[in-house]
Amino acid sequence: MSQDQDDKNKRGFPSPLTILIGVLVLVWIATFFIPAGEYKIDAAGSPIAGSYQQIEAPHDFAGRVRELLLAPVNGLYGIQNPETGQVGPFNRGAMFGAVQVFLFVLAIGGFMTVVFATGSLDLGIHHLAYRFRSRGPLLIVLLSLLFGVLGSVMSWSDETLGMYALIIPLMVALRYDRMVAVAVVTVAPFVGRLGSTINPFVMGIGSDAAGITLGDGIGWRILLFVLVMTTTILYILRYAARVQADPKRSISGISAQDAALAAADAEAPRMMTPRDKAVIALVAFTFALLTFSIIPWGAILDNYKVDPYTHETINSPFAWELGWWLPELSALFFVMAIVVGVVGKLGEKGTASAFIRGVVDFTGPAFLVTVARGISVVLTNTKTIDTVLNAMEGLISGTSTLVFTLLTFAVSLPLSFLIGSGSAGTALVLPIFAPLGDFAGVDRSLILTTWSSAGGWLTLVKPTNAILIAGLALARVGFDQYLRFMLPLMGMLLAVVLGVLMLAAAVG
Repeated sequence: MSQDQDDKNKRGFPSPLTILIGVLVLVWIATFFIPAGEYKIDAAGSPIAGSYQQIEAPHDFAGRVRELLLAPVNGLYGIQNPETGQVGPFNRGAMFGAVQVFLFVLAIGGFMTVVFATGSLDLGIHHLAYRFRSRGPLLIVLLSLLFGVLGSVMSWSDETLGMYALIIPLMVALRYDRMVAVAVVTVAPFVGRLGSTINPFVMGIGSDAAGITLGDGIGWRILLFVLVMTTTILYILRYAARVQADPKRSISGISAQDAALAAADAEAPRMMTPRDKAVIALVAFTFALLTFSIIPWGAILDNYKVDPYTHETINSPFAWELGWWLPELSALFFVMAIVVGVVGKLGEKGTASAFIRGVVDFTGPAFLVTVARGISVVLTNTKTIDTVLNAMEGLISGTSTLVFTLLTFAVSLPLSFLIGSGSAGTALVLPIFAPLGDFAGVDRSLILTTWSSAGGWLTLVKPTNAILIAGLALARVGFDQYLRFMLPLMGMLLAVVLGVLMLAAAVG
């Protein structure tokens, strides 16, 4: 498929920004019909089941219009007032906006553009593609499994955006298409997140909120992870083989540039110089340090100690843990861009111009993240999240074990769409859902697994998933094309997830 044909196919489907703005407006309109309300909060800051009550709407019509217009702004750098819960650009409190993610994406763009300006990584990819020219499936399996494990144990998501600049040229050189790159870089870790095992951001927070340990239900979660990852990898391999055999069957299309790259990499590459090897080593070191620095080793390796004052068992990080997050990772990419520019002999002007060019290229995907976060701001500031949660609470209470599990999965879908299925959404939902399971005879660990898997499943296709939308923009893959690729896999994954959940509920 030519680039012109590809562009024609995309014209009939809205851009990612249009999709997000449309969802933002629809959610804003919905808040006019959803009563404002809130739960009472316990000492730990968690909502108390059964304590919901309606309150007066915090904004009049003019205020609601202001919230809509400021949503992208608040989605970037809005601050949440700890007393009122309102998010605004001039508040004092905790950062609610996605400015850290925004800057992180720009830093990745600058770094990777500097790297590619040296020409060394292109050459390294050429060497790798030539070496794996007959073993592309093995590479797909290894990368998908690696990213899937990272998604399962640590919610590997924001970090994936930096991988596109590496994986897309590699997959194209192996005569696959950009959809295969998306499947490996984004789908695999999100499927791993669906099968979360010891993920501290979901399972760690969720187990604490539910009053259970991180190890409760781990057997079922490992089984779920193995099954969903196996299903996904086999699906990717089948699609990749189909595209390699007949490029016309590519869903995302293969541009003339991509086809030329694949043809060029069929030839043996030139030898790498010491400078090329040094640049590639620096890139490998950067991403290895990124991975090492954000893993909560203490939580994963069960390094706990007893608090001398409360006598509670708490996680104790190891002395060598870095505990970095997006601010430190952004700084890492800034610094390493300079180092790579020096080693790659780009010079001051070459390094600076390449970095700025990368920042400009990545600004679009970074802005999508802020618009997606603005949707959460609207729900938060209109005090409608708790009302939705209360409606779901009433729906699932008082049912049998199997029905309760299935209903919990069903009601988790709209909840995770509105409030997210990450740490914040888990901390909000589990204190309410977990006690309800006691009355239905459902183990609390199964409720946590149900919530996590439902949110993870929906995250694969929901348009408010900022990392997904940004990744598709970086890969130049249309959301409609992505849905065509994903819908069969979504059905397979749903069958696997529900099968494991019902088996766990039946066994008890």
